[in-house]
Amino acid sequence: MNFAVGTCGRLAILLLAMSVVSSAGAVGAQHVIRVDTTRQLQNAVAYANRSGGNTLIVLADGVYAPADTLYILAPRITLAGAPGARSRVILEGDAMSPSARVGNVIRVSGAHFELKDMTVQRSRYHLIQIAGEDGADAPVIRDCILRDAYEQMLKVSIDPARPDATSNHGLVENCIFEYSAGIGPQYYIGGIDAHGAKHWTVRRNTFRNITSPSRAVAEHAVHFWDGSADDLVERNLIVNCDRGIGFGLGAKPNQNGVIRNNMIYHAAGIGVFADVGIALFDSPGSRVYNNTVILDSGYPRAIEYRFAATAGVLIANNLTNRAIAARDGATAVVENNLTHAAASWFVNAPAGDLHLAADIPGVVAAGRSISDLKDDFDGERRAVGAPPDIGADQRSRTNPDGVPGSRGAWRSAKGLRTAPTGSRTPAVGRPTPTVAWRTSGGTRAAR
Repeated sequence: MNFAVGTCGRLAILLLAMSVVSSAGAVGAQHVIRVDTTRQLQNAVAYANRSGGNTLIVLADGVYAPADTLYILAPRITLAGAPGARSRVILEGDAMSPSARVGNVIRVSGAHFELKDMTVQRSRYHLIQIAGEDGADAPVIRDCILRDAYEQMLKVSIDPARPDATSNHGLVENCIFEYSAGIGPQYYIGGIDAHGAKHWTVRRNTFRNITSPSRAVAEHAVHFWDGSADDLVERNLIVNCDRGIGFGLGAKPNQNGVIRNNMIYHAAGIGVFADVGIALFDSPGSRVYNNTVILDSGYPRAIEYRFAATAGVLIANNLTNRAIAARDGATAVVENNLTHAAASWFVNAPAGDLHLAADIPGVVAAGRSISDLKDDFDGERRAVGAPPDIGADQRSRTNPDGVPGSRGAWRSAKGLRTAPTGSRTPAVGRPTPTVAWRTSGGTRAAR
């Protein structure tokens, strides 16, 4: 191994400190480097870059505070904490401030980068930048907490002079994106801000408190635009964010893509720029179906589709308490949506838990069939041999004997819970949700 250090003695000390081992049997051909200090982490990243990548860097529990951005230059580099312990490994910049020394905590140029099981926080710009202009394809961000960036938390970038160089096939799943103070530091903030991203999947994440304090509305919790195409946003929980999910914007369009099985809630009195739940702005060919969007903020439209370029669009089976509206010449097939939902229909709407509390006429078995609609917000299967329920939560089922029935009967037959679980803790005077995704093996909460 060539660590590119000055003397043999320094190399020996570095090898000992980082406990470098080769474990081809455990993780393919990746080298494994175990670190427990910031200096060791920086040296490990430098080694991985110089040796061509293919390295797993395992961080022990603790706080890591590099004085500059960690640059991921080579392919197949992974940064990982212990599984299930993402709050115990913290990678942070020096401040969430326009004068902070650390701009991005991590900047990725290499393909097949993975980040998992840790918290990333505090930056002047972004917590993570995926540089599509450098060929950073197939990144995976999994089981992480991303919080308190002065701008967008996860940025996918392009070079406008080379628009064909983009980041493709990314995956973001099981993460939390949040501002811990219950509100952002300025208006130019967002969760995932993706330019030119193609074939990305964003699923099973929680976004909360992405809210502007002044001047203008914040950017979206999830935003694909500026040449993005064919992305999937599904099974996410978005609570008290100025804007929920957006495809396209202005003269920077999106193409195709699916938004499905998401739950979006905005409480009254949170922020002064509360805006739309789902927006298609210059986004032809997109499909928006089986989402639940409840806005108690007073904004009049839950779902908007805008501008003449937004055509060939499907908006179906969505459950909202606000209008679904065309603006500025957009066209779409709009079918089987219900736009007068009441808070009493849900398990705990003020806490963001938009699972159905009962069999609601006009919701249960009232949707239209969609060929790729197979499951719901929890990953539970949709009804077999019957129309799907409207919204993100599938309450009605077809029992194994083929007889339609409610979730309660179907889940009781399977020995599963019929009600969601998970704690809820208040933030800034309002409940901050911890909503559980139900699975056949139990319940997994977004914590």
